[in-house]
Amino acid sequence: MIGIDWGTTSFRAFRVGRDGEIRDRRMAPKGILNVPDGRFGDTLREEIGPWLAAGEDRVLLSGMIGSRQGWKEAPYLPCPAGAGELAGALVDIGFDWARVKLVPGLSGIDSSGVAEVMRGEETQVLGVPPLLRDGGVACLPGSHSKWVRVEGGRIVNFTTHMTGEAFAALRGYTILGRMMRDGPTGGAPFDAGVARSADPGGLLHHLFGVRALALADRLPESDAPAYLSGILIGHEVRAALAAAAMEQAAGMVVQVIGAPELTMLYAKAITACGGYAERHDGEAAARGLALVGEHAQWG
Repeated sequence: MIGIDWGTTSFRAFRVGRDGEIRDRRMAPKGILNVPDGRFGDTLREEIGPWLAAGEDRVLLSGMIGSRQGWKEAPYLPCPAGAGELAGALVDIGFDWARVKLVPGLSGIDSSGVAEVMRGEETQVLGVPPLLRDGGVACLPGSHSKWVRVEGGRIVNFTTHMTGEAFAALRGYTILGRMMRDGPTGGAPFDAGVARSADPGGLLHHLFGVRALALADRLPESDAPAYLSGILIGHEVRAALAAAAMEQAAGMVVQVIGAPELTMLYAKAITACGGYAERHDGEAAARGLALVGEHAQWG
């Protein structure tokens, strides 16, 4: 089977054996925003043509490729949902070279009844064995970080935090960015930002403090990006851990899934905020897609 995590900016394909092991992988900067004129079928054939020629004929897609801006919109499936429910809601895609299906995203509501949606993260969560076996909490860092609760092998609810996008906007389009230059992404400045997120005053007050500290020559401009990142991630982590404790999730161990540079920062913040983190790479998506594929009716 071929599993593909097709997001906004990137395309990641995995050739998965019947034993669930990843046999081969391909990556390309061909997210849905980078495919000209909606030529998703042509792009798919270009990227996985050799695997199709070798006999693979089942392809499972997840991520923003199933959004309104993607190949075909796959309606959101409401929580709770696991591999079986996702497999039962797959959307067929017309493709001459193989049987192609889309994994639907998930929808839910937060504790105040406000809508939540995700696309792609659900397959990554299902690719982490401890979550399926024991339940618990997962964190998927990114532009729109997700915190996901799993019970009985099913995703029961989740929340989204626009931390990564907020960091980019604050650095690129506000006065804070004028007092920053490139420097280390972690280290002591990041730790200081995480610690600051525990102080009284709230996020908006803490954000202005980045500028004030720089003006007072107490924060070097090369340290300011990491300090800002620590503040934002610290606020996110504290809010999410508090919510997880209120929902009586399975302990305070957080399964952090994603790119190593981001999972490292989040693991540091989670530990500093009183939790415990276990890190997993982004190839959890391949294992989750394989699991959904096992439940699918391919015809």
